[in-house]
Parts: sequence; C-alpha cells; structure tokens
Amino acid sequence: MAMFGGIKGDTILGMGNPLLDISDDVDQAFLDKYGLESNNAILAEDKHMPLYSELAARPKVQYIAGGATQNSVRVAQWMLQEAGKTAYMGSVGEDAYSQKMRDALKQDGVDAKYMADKSTPTGTCAVCINGVNRSLVANLSAANNYKASHLKEADNFATLQKAGAVYSAGFFVTHEGGAQSIDIASQEVAKSGGIYCMNLSAPFLMQVPPFKAVFTKTMPYVDVLFGNETEALTWAETEGWECTDIAFIATRLSLIPSAKGRHRMVVITQGAEATLVAQRGHTTSYPIVPLPKEKLVDTNGAGDAYVGGFLAALVKGKDVKGCHEAGAYSASVIIQQSGCACPGKPDYKF
Repeated sequence: MAMFGGIKGDTILGMGNPLLDISDDVDQAFLDKYGLESNNAILAEDKHMPLYSELAARPKVQYIAGGATQNSVRVAQWMLQEAGKTAYMGSVGEDAYSQKMRDALKQDGVDAKYMADKSTPTGTCAVCINGVNRSLVANLSAANNYKASHLKEADNFATLQKAGAVYSAGFFVTHEGGAQSIDIASQEVAKSGGIYCMNLSAPFLMQVPPFKAVFTKTMPYVDVLFGNETEALTWAETEGWECTDIAFIATRLSLIPSAKGRHRMVVITQGAEATLVAQRGHTTSYPIVPLPKEKLVDTNGAGDAYVGGFLAALVKGKDVKGCHEAGAYSASVIIQQSGCACPGKPDYKF
C-alpha cells in the first residue's frame, strides 16, 4: 500500500453498530420538543423514545440501512464496484428491521456477517433533518449486545485476518462487546499487516471516561484516525491540551506513539472547508468538492461517505491525495441524496 508500505489483502471489514435509519425532515419545533441540537449525534434516553414512532408515522418517512460504520462500508463497496471486497459485522435482532438491512446489504454487495440477537429488537437511529443539518438519536437495542465471541468464530476471524483494512466508527466503544472486539481486531491487524482505522465519531464519546479509555488504549494500533473539527477540539479539551488550532491538534494526534512502527495518519474533515491530513509531524490541507447550496439535499452521512471513499482508495493502494480525492468525491455525491444512499454507479476511476 502506497502510504504504509505493502499490506496483505485488498478487502475491507467494518465492525460497528448496525442501525436502521428512520429518516424524515423536521422543523425546529420538533428538535426543541426532544431537546435535540443540529449536527449532533447522541444516544437515546427515555425522553427520546416517542420520537421514533412519531417519525415512523410520517407519510414521507424513509428507512435506510444505517449506523456510521455500515454506511462507510456500503459506500466503499459502491466505489469499488467489485464483488467480495467488503464485509460487515455487528448485532441485529431477528425482525423485519434486520431483514430490511440484510436485503439492503445484499443489494449493495456487502457480505453481512451479523450476529442475531433473538431477544432484542434491531437498533434504530432517528435521523431528524432540518434543512441541510441533521440530528441523530441512536437507540442501540440489539447493536448494544454484540459479543466478541462472534468475531472469534472461525469464519469471521478469517475475514478479519485477510482484510486489508479494518474500520470501526467510535460508536462501537459504547458497549463491552464492541470495546473487546476493537481490542482483538486492532491487535490482530497489527499481526496480519493490515491497516486499522478508527473514527472519533462524536464529542460525547471523548467526554465519557470509559469510552475515552478505549480510544486511548487503541490509539497505538490505529493507522488512520478520522474525525471532524468539533471532535478534534473535544479530544484536545479532554486531554487538557489548551489548544484550538485544528491543524496542530491533528498533528499532535498523529504523533501519539505507534505500537507498529508506523506513522499514523489523522484525517480531519471540516464540512465545507478543506480537509486536514496530518502525518509525520506535518499537516496538509486538501480541498473538498465544492457544491452550490441548491444541490445540497442531506448532509447526514457526509462524513461516513468520505470515509467509505477513502477506504476504497486505501485498499486500491492510492496515496494520501488519491484517498482524499476518492473520499471527497463520494461525500459530494451522497450529500445530494436523501439519506446515505448510493445512486447508480460512481463516475469515478481509481
């Protein structure tokens, strides 16, 4: 692989919290009713439970296979357009919602290696879209019950061992099975020669000490760390760095010692602003694909889509610039759709 030397395998494995997105446009009054902030992601509390049925009762509601990691893997498969290149693990219930996701992944060409939890319903995410902003409320349910024993099953562990890149969004740290699986996977990837990738994903993950501890423990094994400017600022705040310079924070994150003798790459997206990539003590700015406001339909999934394109280019052996360009392209396409939906075939050549 161009930027990390040669690696074994050109497949991608995602491990995370599979959620069925229940998505619709809402007004500010709806957000206020449930105490939601624009462009934020939270875990559902008791007060949020009625919003799922309220969204589901709307005539234009959409159901989309979601969850941050699952989104990225679906986009990576769409970019690669080659069978057998992506797989995904996570826990779902045995119900109509999980069948919707299985059908979606089969149609997308992703190998769904779900753990089935017969006693708990499939997790859902309320996607509350307000203009080009979104507020996400995740009710993990079955996703919360993933067990590391599922990863250790022979077929699943073989998928992990042969993967060129393994990716988990930070949301996987919120339960014991996810945290254990991140530990197992990151150390196994270090042995197999693959690339291990993580995402900071949401500010609250760094503000809850047990969740932050998983990031801290895993960081020496992380080859590519993704995040956005808000998450970077939150990391710095929780570390006591007393710094608000995003480029400096990205550089400092990249210099946390590696257990693998590699130079970690830190990729910080900044919405409509340039993306920052830090490696070897230096930060480079890369432009995004500019779009006029009238083409923006739904920014939900923009970050996930960026990661998907980036990962696809990564296993294709592209350099940093090539990986960023693939990520910027996939994000620019997805934000012109409603939900994290992949339209037709990509107009992109690796």
